[in-house]
Amino acid sequence: MHARSFGRALAALLASAALHAAGATALPDPYPDVARAYYVEVDGRPLWAGQPDARLPMASLTKLMTALLVAEAGAPDTPVATSAAAAAETGTRLGLRTGERVRRGDLLAAMLVRSANDACRALADALGGDEARFVARMNARAAELGLADSHFTNACGHDADAHYASARDLARLAHAALAQAPIAELVARPGYAFTSLDGRRHALRSTNALLAGLDGARGVKTGSTPAAGRCLIALVERDGVQVLAVLLHAPERWWDSVGLIELAFAAARRGAAP
Repeated sequence: MHARSFGRALAALLASAALHAAGATALPDPYPDVARAYYVEVDGRPLWAGQPDARLPMASLTKLMTALLVAEAGAPDTPVATSAAAAAETGTRLGLRTGERVRRGDLLAAMLVRSANDACRALADALGGDEARFVARMNARAAELGLADSHFTNACGHDADAHYASARDLARLAHAALAQAPIAELVARPGYAFTSLDGRRHALRSTNALLAGLDGARGVKTGSTPAAGRCLIALVERDGVQVLAVLLHAPERWWDSVGLIELAFAAARRGAAP
């Protein structure tokens, strides 16, 4: 972690701990420069937040909602034929070909581990009949989860005026997604390999750099677009304690997420976490 970020974070932690000791009922935003919006929990309880209800673009964090619907549909061995729209997807992709047949579970893995847009779109088209109908299901599921500050216009996270979520909503979505065993297992994987039903081999490496070097990292999802900037949902578990951090438009998402997480564990050890 950069010395500048750590020093800033440590000073904020000491200030917030003092407020907690003084009997404050809610902690203020102690890290205003970390991200445009962020939200941190310890064992499911809010610890720190900055603009947690601001409606912001969230890039590929969107894929957690797509993944939730896919996991809830089950049948991971079901073959999916890649649609022409999926094969034409832009951004991060596997290079799927129109008509290429892939198991639903392998497409889910590619979407979560590598954030592949063509895998994401193939799933949306297959489960919804087309993307528009699948997106309607995404918004219906968001309403069921109480995500009042979220709205989806596409399945994969492309920038659009009416495509947004709040950091608080994304934390709630992450909990719902992680309750699905296939999602929890896949987001913690540093890599994944599979062979399509047409015999093409695909080997993937996770976009989540925290999995390679942060003790206890368990996922969850990265994202980046011009409008959303760098985004991250990170989950870390140590000695039975879980820290979840959501950062939207975070220029130093790796350094600052590590700082938030380490300080959240320190707060938990000190008894300063709720």
